[in-house]
Amino acid sequence: MSLTEWFDAEYEKELMLSPLGLTMQGRKERYGELDDFSKKGFDERLALKKASVEELKAKFDYASLSPAEKVSYDVWVYQYEEMAASEPFFYDGYTFHQMDGPQSFAATFLINFHTVESESDLEALISRLKELGRVMGQLVEGANIGLEKGTRYPKFALEGTITQARAIITGKPFTDGDEDSALWADIKTEVEKLQKSGTLDEAKAKAHLAAARTALVEIVKPAYDEIIAWAEAQLPKAMKVATGVGAQPNGAAFYRQALSAQTTTQMTPDEIHALGLAEVARLQEEMKGVMKQVKFKGDLQAFFKKVREGKWNYYPDTDEGRVAYITDAKAAIDNIETRLPDFFNLMPKAQLVVKRVEPFRERDGAAQHYFPSTPDGSRPGTYYAHLSDMTAMPKNQLEVIAYHEGIPGHHMQIAIAQELTEVPKFRTQSFFTAYAEGWALYAEKLAKEMPGTYKDPYSEFGRLTSEIFRAIRLVVDTGLHAKGWNEQKAIEYFSANSPEPLESITSEVRRYMVMPGQATCYKIGMIKVLALRAKAEAALGEAFDIRAFHDALLEGGGVPLEILERQVDLYIASARAA
Repeated sequence: MSLTEWFDAEYEKELMLSPLGLTMQGRKERYGELDDFSKKGFDERLALKKASVEELKAKFDYASLSPAEKVSYDVWVYQYEEMAASEPFFYDGYTFHQMDGPQSFAATFLINFHTVESESDLEALISRLKELGRVMGQLVEGANIGLEKGTRYPKFALEGTITQARAIITGKPFTDGDEDSALWADIKTEVEKLQKSGTLDEAKAKAHLAAARTALVEIVKPAYDEIIAWAEAQLPKAMKVATGVGAQPNGAAFYRQALSAQTTTQMTPDEIHALGLAEVARLQEEMKGVMKQVKFKGDLQAFFKKVREGKWNYYPDTDEGRVAYITDAKAAIDNIETRLPDFFNLMPKAQLVVKRVEPFRERDGAAQHYFPSTPDGSRPGTYYAHLSDMTAMPKNQLEVIAYHEGIPGHHMQIAIAQELTEVPKFRTQSFFTAYAEGWALYAEKLAKEMPGTYKDPYSEFGRLTSEIFRAIRLVVDTGLHAKGWNEQKAIEYFSANSPEPLESITSEVRRYMVMPGQATCYKIGMIKVLALRAKAEAALGEAFDIRAFHDALLEGGGVPLEILERQVDLYIASARAA
């Protein structure tokens, strides 16, 4: 058995433990089930990974492997080591929160990722509705253990959980009224589609609708009522002044582990904080250059105010304004797609669509995001935009967000990774936040090299706003979780150094508070990619080929940053030899 064959067999064992993972890849094994979210389930997955690493080391001689095989070996071991390092902190994070927590993601998953093409698929969907009772029960149990260990939730995280959970169980068949809930509307659509195709007759359609209604009313609603009751019970105990996890029991160690997992480096909170301060200062000088270009008279703070408050910089807060935003985002992506052959050899086969976030999980000022395509391209990648409050969506940042979430950002990288055939299967699905978000932030800057982008100085200012946004994250995330900052101090620092609307800033700071460390990986990953590009350009001179360099970054899927540098070194050596 070759190393690749061994990896594929081991990864299949891993994947079969996750019905969610199977569905996200477009597969239908265990289609009527959901994952085990208990500590016991985590321990089972960790034990499997540990046994596989022990077998890997016993079965294959590292020294005799090819450079590409060594990368696969090292990534597999790294995944286990990070998983093992997280085990002591299983109960230390926030289970429920406003950032697409499980109460929200469950509905998102069932509506957007569980495809119904047959009667058995419909039966599996109804089975998964029934599974939600077990899943939410496990999550509430875990959250309660966290509370016993000393975890305290910010009030906004609990309020967001309650709002989202109530939105899921509002409308028929949960409550009286004319409107269907999102889950019920989706089920009715799926049944109607199967009727039109001739798969279901009237009697079967009624039977399945009745079964789905029973599952929603008797299982889903009580599960969500329990989440709401749990969150409401915690409100009086919530932090009056929201701070980071560093103030909680085990918080400092938890945060250091979170930073390691997110950045794939051993950088300390102090090092990351200092890097953020330096990057903020550097980028503000570039912003002043745009001020001169547009002949603005005043200081940077005055320019921030002009951009933040100018009506010219926003679409109308109407349905027409929302349609215009989606239309313009698509146009920006369409333009850049025509430029890709000059910068890339590898291209994604899967399509990209741009959508507004569903009402039940849409939040004013929340960050845009991407959901991946399937490996076979049957489901496109999706760039989702929060458009409930258009005053939090500046026009001059539309382009940079589209490039980050879509092309040449997340969709480019993730779709290509999933479509790779020359690496073990697990490499096509491996996800390291510093790599993925570092690439997407690099993509924002790369887009500037492509014709037809950032033509307006204010769009270039939007690009700089996006980059300084990520530099500020280094300061704020470490400030909150390692330096004793509270929510208000973080908001004030953010506002003083960015033209972002206050709604977006508040939403962002609250995101960092419930997802410790995650926000730091964007800038750290981008800086690494830029350093690797400078290294390759210096080493190869005129022989440097931007397309080959991008191949070196993308052709191995997601990897830790140290391993990414090894891949670029191999590219440099190969280019020199050629």
